[in-house]
Amino acid sequence: MVSALGMTAVLGGCGSMGSSDVTLRLVAADYGDSAANSSKKYWDALVKEYEAKHPRVKVDVSVYSWNDVDAKVKDMVAAGNAPDLAQIGAYADYAAAGKLYPASDLLSIRTQADFLSQLSDAGQWNHTQYGIPFGASTRVLFYNKTLFAKAGITTPPTTWDELAADAKTLKDKGVKYPMALPLGPEEAQAETMQWLLSGGNGGSGYTDDIGTYTIDSTQNVDTFTWLRDDLVGKGLTGPVAPGKLNRADAFAAFADGQVGMLNGHPTLIQQAGKKGVKFGMVAMPGRTGKARASMGVADWMMAFKQNGHADQVGDFLNFVYSQKNVLDFSRQYGLLPVTGSASNAMSASDAAPDEALHPFLDQLPTSELYPAGKTSWAAVSAAVKQNIGQAVAPGGSPSGVLTRLQATATAADSSSKS
Repeated sequence: MVSALGMTAVLGGCGSMGSSDVTLRLVAADYGDSAANSSKKYWDALVKEYEAKHPRVKVDVSVYSWNDVDAKVKDMVAAGNAPDLAQIGAYADYAAAGKLYPASDLLSIRTQADFLSQLSDAGQWNHTQYGIPFGASTRVLFYNKTLFAKAGITTPPTTWDELAADAKTLKDKGVKYPMALPLGPEEAQAETMQWLLSGGNGGSGYTDDIGTYTIDSTQNVDTFTWLRDDLVGKGLTGPVAPGKLNRADAFAAFADGQVGMLNGHPTLIQQAGKKGVKFGMVAMPGRTGKARASMGVADWMMAFKQNGHADQVGDFLNFVYSQKNVLDFSRQYGLLPVTGSASNAMSASDAAPDEALHPFLDQLPTSELYPAGKTSWAAVSAAVKQNIGQAVAPGGSPSGVLTRLQATATAADSSSKS
């Protein structure tokens, strides 16, 4: 039961507003978890400030839940009624269809140069940036300090062997989820990628350095074989099968004090803190030491060409991406800044909430993002969500599951290029 938060029905064209007056339509995702902290409040304040300085430009913002926003934009575009701007989860399909402005047609050189380079790179389709990063996060290993102390564990793990040993110690002390492994369909593609990146021999992730899918690589099969045999098979992941455990449920269990360790992103800080859980955060352990990379995630702003308005859209976006506004958004919703200037300011601050985000900020420069610039990624991500849990099930075949996912990825890649 998710309803639109203030959708404004504005049909194309500006009507009687006059040739110099423009109304921009922005569809945005809601990062809040209640009406009290809805993203609509953030956008309303930002737009009010912008319109006060630009009286001939109006910005109508419609905010939808993450469950609905991508589909809403897709429907608008299909109906020939694209918004001027959309802040959603993926851009590549629209870029490939020729519907988006390149970022260089919109943003000042200063704004373009301020984006963190790996985020700008992830916003490229066919070597041109169309996806403009809006919010970012990374993953770290959360651990429950109270459960660790009761089990006599004095330091968090730095390798997989240590992680498995700690999980066994926690299990022996009656901890319900020693190492939660949410590979359920809600967000399995994220948990999967974090483990792939921390696997042996460098960890290959979903793709190689030139963007070719490598889902069934030897390292990735080894990673899921270890998870099946050394964690799941030994009863160290809790009472719910990983393939049925969703990320939201795992986070809720951590906040209830039932989880010893869990890969988490910044929203878990507030969620666990509200319940009084004492926790620590460290870089995800790798097979034999620190993981090669953390998983990074970015959401995207994009501008549709249908209505024109490139000058006004660009001016508005330069305002949106000022250091002050990027910091305001990041602080309100516990996300990492996507620009260097705001990231540096947050890193230099020891005040709340900035200090709590430092472990995530530390991971960002070496983080690796989903292959969001591939139009095939949506199909591959959906297949991972539905199938990856089978790889760690009792009697499951990591090589079989990953080989089938690789076939899906190769076919989706081929059809997207044909």
